Amino acid sequence: MWTSRSSSSTEQSSGAGTRPGPLLEIGRVGRPHGTAGEVTVTLVSNRPERLALGSELHTEAGTLRVAAARPHQHRHLVTFEGVDDRGKAEALRGLVLRAEPIDDPDETWVHDLIGARVVDQSGVDRGPVTSVVANPAGDLLELAGGALVPLRFVVASVRRERIDVDVPDGLFDVSP
Repeated sequence: MWTSRSSSSTEQSSGAGTRPGPLLEIGRVGRPHGTAGEVTVTLVSNRPERLALGSELHTEAGTLRVAAARPHQHRHLVTFEGVDDRGKAEALRGLVLRAEPIDDPDETWVHDLIGARVVDQSGVDRGPVTSVVANPAGDLLELAGGALVPLRFVVASVRRERIDVDVPDGLFDVSP
């Protein structure tokens, strides 16, 4: 249902060398692995196809194209086109990797929830979602007024517009 933790986004201008629209943070480059240019990548997305052969990932240093990727422990080992030695790989360390949203009409993504208005079962507009807070018991919608609503109370949603919730009595009575 809520399938991606890729909630951080940035707007790219339509100037030279950039793509229009939001780019979502999908991971971060770690240390080099070996001497041939391979690096570790920690994904914050649960969609490993983000590292498919030929995928373009955007960074502050420019666009990187995936030449090879494979799972390794809790990360991935990735080779980017043009990165063929340890020195070039070391220069990538710490870069945040961003990509365009995946268009999948059967999925609701975290970034589609941000800005949507939350309406309770009585029809009361509780305000917009400002973030989605990761929580071991289940992610929470954080509303502009500070209220936290567990995702399990969501009964319907319209992307980026409205989220209908059926919450227990008193949930919104508690001060944040």
